[in-house]
Amino acid sequence: MPLATEITLNNGKKCPVLGLGTWLSSPGQCTQAVKCAIKEGYRLIDAAWLYGNEKEVGKGVREAIEEGLVKREDLFITTKLWNTFHEKDQVVPALKESLKNLGLDYIDLYLIHWPVASQSVKGPIDINLPFKNTVIVDHDFCETWAGMEQCVDLNLTKSIGLSNFNSKQILKILEKARIKPVMNQVEVTPLLNQKKLTAFCKERGIEITAYSPFASPARPWKTTNDPAIDFDDPQLVEIGLKYGKNSAQVILRYLIQLGVIPIPKSENPARIKQNINIFDFELTSEEMKILDSYNKDFRAIGAEDLEKSNDFPFRGVEF
Repeated sequence: MPLATEITLNNGKKCPVLGLGTWLSSPGQCTQAVKCAIKEGYRLIDAAWLYGNEKEVGKGVREAIEEGLVKREDLFITTKLWNTFHEKDQVVPALKESLKNLGLDYIDLYLIHWPVASQSVKGPIDINLPFKNTVIVDHDFCETWAGMEQCVDLNLTKSIGLSNFNSKQILKILEKARIKPVMNQVEVTPLLNQKKLTAFCKERGIEITAYSPFASPARPWKTTNDPAIDFDDPQLVEIGLKYGKNSAQVILRYLIQLGVIPIPKSENPARIKQNINIFDFELTSEEMKILDSYNKDFRAIGAEDLEKSNDFPFRGVEF
């Protein structure tokens, strides 16, 4: 029996179980990476206004469609509302700007990027240090959610969801929501397997997208003391050899079997091809336990500059 390559969201829409991430994908390489991914079979492309490359993502998507590689309705395109656009009346215009950047009539999923609101900054945001000089604003993200719901009403997006929200914040949204979130996008890696948050969300019909599945080894703020995934770990290598896979493929297979949707970022055509070549094997329960053992509850994306916000999601909650 073939392994599943998509899931059904709580609104009946289909979503692939693996996608291409585009954070830190350089403008000069991003378009070709997107086209390469689509050619290799990816149908989920994850973008965000913050990343500064929506135009390049959209160009890759449109060129793939024009070349007959895929139809628009076969793709699942995600982008995100940045922290400076949390006022209810800013949400629809922000999505319209993203759609203009992407060159698309609609997206499949729009996410609130963080539960924390901030003031606008002059000039472009430094993608390498996106929270630097952030001025926090006290704002009810349920009001932001009402703006997200308007985006669905206007057919600008098929689905809406959250990113970096903790369990208490999700409950707050669910209490007020007219349209239920379909997704919460959070960091999930072997070092941070998020089993409790995943179970919590699944119980409420909310799926989990796993960003930075390899713990973002290229993140600009990485220190030498930070835990890191060891791709040469003997146990990981041994599992890979059994299936004819590399360590990265084993990790992605692990995450999918945890029930989350990994979105590895790559600009390398060979790695893009390898990352989706994970649907012809399945890890045993014992192998899953081995990967479970790597968990350290370590966040590569800690967003410490947002800690002064009352809505900082990684403080004061178990998950």
